[in-house]
Amino acid sequence: MTRRLTAYDLQSAKGTRKWLQLHVDTPAEAAAAVACDITILSCEPDHNLGAIRAAAPHAFLSVGMPHGAVASPDEAVRLGFAMMKRGADAIYCSHSPRFIEAMAVEGIPVTGHVGLVPNRATWTNFRAVGRTAEEALKVLRATKDLENAGAACIEVEVVPVRLAEHITRSTPLITMGMGCGSACDTQYLFSSDVLGTHTGHYPRHSKRYADFVTLEAELQAKRIAAFRAFATDVAGGTYPQAGHQVDMDDAVFDRFLTLSQAL
Repeated sequence: MTRRLTAYDLQSAKGTRKWLQLHVDTPAEAAAAVACDITILSCEPDHNLGAIRAAAPHAFLSVGMPHGAVASPDEAVRLGFAMMKRGADAIYCSHSPRFIEAMAVEGIPVTGHVGLVPNRATWTNFRAVGRTAEEALKVLRATKDLENAGAACIEVEVVPVRLAEHITRSTPLITMGMGCGSACDTQYLFSSDVLGTHTGHYPRHSKRYADFVTLEAELQAKRIAAFRAFATDVAGGTYPQAGHQVDMDDAVFDRFLTLSQAL
């Protein structure tokens, strides 16, 4: 596009196309994503934000509000506006719906999160969430709570494919899928997963598309090649790989559908 993507653009295209999405850590990664026509990005609100915005001027950029950075809805609104001023198009927020509602009322697009939510993983551990009918219903309820709060987008992480499909069909929110098949509105990966630089205890969501190279010129070429390979796999249907998604059997899904009728 010749202008920056908006929440309206994404919601208008829901159900008609799949978007590629990357969480990037540096301006060089953002520029590599742009070179591969990946126009939905996310990043942290650190010192790189301004340069990432400049490197991807037309991308839809969801910027993370650190969990615990605000202690009231008013503080969330204040910080949300500050992040928008720095270049965010949406604010990722894993706080409760009352914080999200406060920002949404003021016209700030918010990205919520269901399934495996790392900031809340003490309640689930790092695992697939929603593999029983009862737990799937909790994920659906959380989605509806965020929808009712006015969120624009929702990250759906490591939930069964059929649950992700059900959520995507039953909500107007833009679903950003990670580790849950190809059901969601976006195919979302962290650049560290694609580039093979992933560290820490968070789960990986894909194969490595490149090995890390420290020389910057070679690294940028590998970024572009890895992101293009990821895009090719999505287009060809070989991503997501079977080992990076979960599912529920027919009986469990049927029970979930029965339980969901009460919502």
